[in-house]
Amino acid sequence: MKDDRVLVGFDGADDAAVVRLDGVRYMVQTVDFFTPIVDDPYQFGQIAAANSLSDIYAMGGTPLFALNIVSFPINELPKSILTDILQGGADKAAEAGITIVGGHSIDDKEPKYGLVVTGEVKKHELVRNNGAQPGDVLILTKPLGTGIIATAIKRDRASEEQIEAAVKSMTTLNKSSADAMKGIEVHAVTDVTGFGLLGHLLEMCRASNVSAEIDFKKLEFLPGVKELASENIIPGGSKRNLEYVKENVHFHNSLSETDQLLAADAQTSGGLLLSLSKEDADKYLEILNVSAPFPAFKIGRVTKKTDKFIII
Repeated sequence: MKDDRVLVGFDGADDAAVVRLDGVRYMVQTVDFFTPIVDDPYQFGQIAAANSLSDIYAMGGTPLFALNIVSFPINELPKSILTDILQGGADKAAEAGITIVGGHSIDDKEPKYGLVVTGEVKKHELVRNNGAQPGDVLILTKPLGTGIIATAIKRDRASEEQIEAAVKSMTTLNKSSADAMKGIEVHAVTDVTGFGLLGHLLEMCRASNVSAEIDFKKLEFLPGVKELASENIIPGGSKRNLEYVKENVHFHNSLSETDQLLAADAQTSGGLLLSLSKEDADKYLEILNVSAPFPAFKIGRVTKKTDKFIII
């Protein structure tokens, strides 16, 4: 059955569902949860909440409230761990200006946590991932490498500096990145999460029927990520990402397989990827980078569709 109220659903690869409430107000809703990627339960709660909220921001929306989704081995781990996870999520939601009003939990062998987030967006502020235009500039608002550092943490190979940088990135809301879009004509947006930069950019290019050229040297990475990757500390998800996009990406012959994996690294609570005109790109960076904890940066441009969706 077709529901005319549903503006964004299964038909595309957008970050959240969008349903029309009236002529100008739309509801935006998303859900995301995953297993711990850091040892600290409070930080895990913060990261999972920030990651869930990101989908609302990527659509140009404003979060309204959230519900917890929790799996936890209640008879095998101390209840204090669960308390810390939930407190981390609640504090991050409060930072976003919303309340967690309920949720659902199950007894499970492996902890999992995330949120269902409901938000709203005005008709003229809704941004999807299918409007990128030839000549646009591509901007990324956070450095890459959280997947590699998370793997290094599991292998006890991450330094305190790397852990601190990754946690800071993953717990930073994309709120300021979304706020900076208001009043600027942004053609397309997505957040960079599990499919990595190349996976999410491929979705944007397919949806917009364009190609993109990325300058690898302009990509920014968290501290020590390149060194960890050179030691083959790379998550399986990043390797699967690269395998998935390979037939649609042309890599310059100067880029090693490690370089390719760096560009495909699976992110958690990554930044926003925006496509907008050169003039608006400069304006966006000027607005955002005044106070952004991670300065946003240009990574390439959008072109007319070629035989490959991405050239890097």
